[in-house]
Amino acid sequence: MSSNQIHRLGRRDARRIAVRAQLLAAPRPTDVLEVVRHLGIVQVDLTPAVAPNVDLVCWSRLGRAYDPTEVDDLLASHRLLDLDGLLRPADDIALLGAEMRQWPGPEPLREWQIELREWMDANDLCRLDIIDRLREEGPLPAREIDDTCLVPWRSSGWSNNKNVVRMLEMMERRGEVAVVSRERRERVWDLAERVHPRHIEVVPYEDAERALRERRLSALGIARVKRPEVPGEQWGVGDVGERAVVAGVEGEWRVALEQLGQPFRGRTALLSPLDRLVVDRGRLTELFEYEYYLEMYKPAAKRRWGYFALPVLHGDRLVGKLDAVADHRAGVLRINALHEDVPFTAAMTSAVDREITGLADLLGLEVVRA
Repeated sequence: MSSNQIHRLGRRDARRIAVRAQLLAAPRPTDVLEVVRHLGIVQVDLTPAVAPNVDLVCWSRLGRAYDPTEVDDLLASHRLLDLDGLLRPADDIALLGAEMRQWPGPEPLREWQIELREWMDANDLCRLDIIDRLREEGPLPAREIDDTCLVPWRSSGWSNNKNVVRMLEMMERRGEVAVVSRERRERVWDLAERVHPRHIEVVPYEDAERALRERRLSALGIARVKRPEVPGEQWGVGDVGERAVVAGVEGEWRVALEQLGQPFRGRTALLSPLDRLVVDRGRLTELFEYEYYLEMYKPAAKRRWGYFALPVLHGDRLVGKLDAVADHRAGVLRINALHEDVPFTAAMTSAVDREITGLADLLGLEVVRA
């Protein structure tokens, strides 16, 4: 239970809490599994402009100690799960199991949830066919599974395999199938009973929801009670943690009690655009006073910072954007520009250069500056 005390924080205090909670302060963590356990989720995004999001997130925490094959090994041994497009610790099934059992959600259902349930009910034969096929043949990509849906998904613009993909994704959320691997960006599916941990005690729904909010706040350090809904894990934390206000920022926040009053030693990091420190753009503006947009969907002529610009963290401030592209065919990490939001000191430039070199080493590339 939180107290009625309201903690009064300056923006710098709030930023330091957020950076430290995201394992982006010094010293670095040392274990991949513990990093994912603490962060709770890491988005599985395979955009190849620089590196897949999982690699960027883990490398920015672990540095030179990070080996991408460790994540592959953890997935292969089912200690990590690729679940609904998010990398999660496997024991999260204890917290997610109740939600899976009452998919598409607790009553009363919203209109879109009712539509999902009706579509699944209409195509139950396809669901059973998928279960039988996976049980008999083992892991398969969606393209190798026959579409026996009687009712197409929203009918227009969907090929046969899109029906199957949609069915598999809903079955995943119901805890019936799971992603066992990815081959050339394509998900390979199997029965969840072969992937999820066995003999795990599922936490009741209300208790699990609170535990997930508590862990979300622990990973974020400071967060709003409510935030706009997004696919996958939410950004709001409800009433967990302690009440707080941030000088110069309207409204109330929740802060993780264990983060209050802790020392801070910053470092420099290059972040994925999908990093949890920066992905909530509203929180990013309020606490860090940092402007950022992912510009990969913009025409090249309208981009300010680059196709997949990496936010640059220095201490408790976000100070710039790195426009970099990994060209594996040429064997180079091409640095197109380093955009400075504030004038870099010699020490900042040197620290960023070290991170660029570290990123190139991770990718096995040579640094080339435009």
